Amino acid sequence: MASVTTRIAVAASGAARKFGAALDNMGASIEVAKYMERLVPSTRIISVDGVAPALPGANNFIAPSASVIGNVTIGEHSSVWYGATIRGDVNTIKIGAKSSVGDRAVVQIQSDQSTSIGDNVTIGAGAIVHACTIADLVVVGESAQIMDGAEVATNSMIAPASIVVSGTKVPSGELWAGAPAKKLRSLSADELASISESAHDTLELAYLHSVENSKDYKQLIAEEEDRLDRKLRKKAWFDPNIPDPDDVLGQGVPGRIFNSTLTNPEEGLKMRAEREKA
Repeated sequence: MASVTTRIAVAASGAARKFGAALDNMGASIEVAKYMERLVPSTRIISVDGVAPALPGANNFIAPSASVIGNVTIGEHSSVWYGATIRGDVNTIKIGAKSSVGDRAVVQIQSDQSTSIGDNVTIGAGAIVHACTIADLVVVGESAQIMDGAEVATNSMIAPASIVVSGTKVPSGELWAGAPAKKLRSLSADELASISESAHDTLELAYLHSVENSKDYKQLIAEEEDRLDRKLRKKAWFDPNIPDPDDVLGQGVPGRIFNSTLTNPEEGLKMRAEREKA
């Protein structure tokens, strides 16, 4: 009795899956705007009180697990990485162009203090930027904190795990470190150049991640099949993806088909004789 019930349940579930797939295909055939299934169906851009984040669009990379919430403006070619949160629910957050918010970093505001981040700013993984002002060309190290009312001037660096306490003003051209953060020294010429280089390197990496995250599951399956094919394929096998330099008008190489043991049996006999000698 139990086996009969199991067979009935399995048959019913299979029929339900087929019926659901048929409905899905029918819906896809009549939809006006084509829908592409995403691998990570998370909500990255969230409105608060009717105010939605303002992003240029294709020029930004917002990781699938990142959250950009409320009154947030992000400039072109900027990136928000995996697990990062930018929350502009009670005030405004403005981020310039070619800036990045690292993995698990948090950018927040408070009701009477907005947050402003300039161009070419690199915010490290796990950092906290709270109701403060960061000028252009700044590097905020991993797990560093910049608190309420602080101001970080252009061409400056905050060392990893440092805490810039409320109301602190970091002058231009300096490296600050510690908890609370204090001036450690002036930046060298190489360190000043590395600030813009850091922003540029992160921008290039963001482009790569943006392309990969935009792929649907069909593209990933095709790429995996191609990767396995190339891994297992021997050099002697024919590869249709590599054009033969002797090909003529896509019709193949003249004469090649006749140089075979099918049309020249003596060639086959010669090959067999050579094998027997070996």
